Amino acid sequence: MERLQKVMAYAGLASRREAEKMILAGRVKVNGKVVQTQGVKVSHRDRIEVDDIPIYREEPVYYLFNKPDKVISAVSDDKGRKVVVDYFKNIPQRIYPVGRLDYHTTGVLILTNDGELANLLMHPRYQLDKVYVAKITGFLTPEEIHRLETGVVIDGKKTAPAKVQVRKNKQATKNATVEITIHEGRNRQVRKMFEAVGHPVKKLTREQYGFLTVEDLRPGEYRPLLKSEVLRLKQQAQK
Repeated sequence: MERLQKVMAYAGLASRREAEKMILAGRVKVNGKVVQTQGVKVSHRDRIEVDDIPIYREEPVYYLFNKPDKVISAVSDDKGRKVVVDYFKNIPQRIYPVGRLDYHTTGVLILTNDGELANLLMHPRYQLDKVYVAKITGFLTPEEIHRLETGVVIDGKKTAPAKVQVRKNKQATKNATVEITIHEGRNRQVRKMFEAVGHPVKKLTREQYGFLTVEDLRPGEYRPLLKSEVLRLKQQAQK
């Protein structure tokens, strides 16, 4: 027996908190009866409906994906562009990306049907460190590095402290390769941070998410996460 909101989260329907709101709103039925009490427990034999549509409990699955360029971090796109779940045609579960990488950003992305874990990883309070490598125009000055590390204002809000390390300055092309570590997940954050100090990004890759890397995966390839890796993700996020 498991709590109803947990079952809904595992089904990929919503986070546990959103599931609780659905229950309170009278949108959930168990065996044909509306349930509005939190903490109700259900078994695999119970029929659960949300807005009169049955939900099906799935075993939670977790995948590490190396996102290629020109792919949308979503389950569908109204413009017909390729999305990340197009690479998972043989996966029977309804999975979705945890957070997003923008259209031209490549690298580490997690996909799952575990709404509870996804919510934990994306929550501003718990987000893990993420390491990006950016190819930028021009060279960073010590003052610009300091600004990036202490926070720059993007979209009207200052970014959290970051770590910045210049990997290489290419004199011939006047470009630099820079590693930046952040824990926030704001829209196009890394690109906007470099733009804020006058160095637009030409190429961007997320090399690491927490402890996870895609060094053994080619763009477009994925692998299941080990149980130990899922547990470690949860532990690190909760810290």
